[in-house]
Amino acid sequence: MVQPKYHVFICTSCRINGQQKGYCFQQGSVDLVQAFMQEIEERELSGEVVLNNTGCFGICEKGPVVVVYPEGVWYKNVKKEDVERIFDEHFEGGKPVKDLMI
Repeated sequence: MVQPKYHVFICTSCRINGQQKGYCFQQGSVDLVQAFMQEIEERELSGEVVLNNTGCFGICEKGPVVVVYPEGVWYKNVKKEDVERIFDEHFEGGKPVKDLMI
């Protein structure tokens, strides 16, 4: 297995029973996951950026929440329009997007 450069976690409000309901889900986080997946594919970064959806991070008022490791950068209120910028500035530019950080 190849060690990815970035591991991205996106809250989709997934409950333990598999249901998705909650603030991040209501704010379009499932579409956000799709946008990240599409960007990974278009930029051919499948070996460098790994993506997982998660349950609640406990800070719903800041959702959708995206967490990027290994740096431990937490992004708030992420929208599909922010995805390209996160890739440009953070994943390819090496600098987290300051105005989205928690």
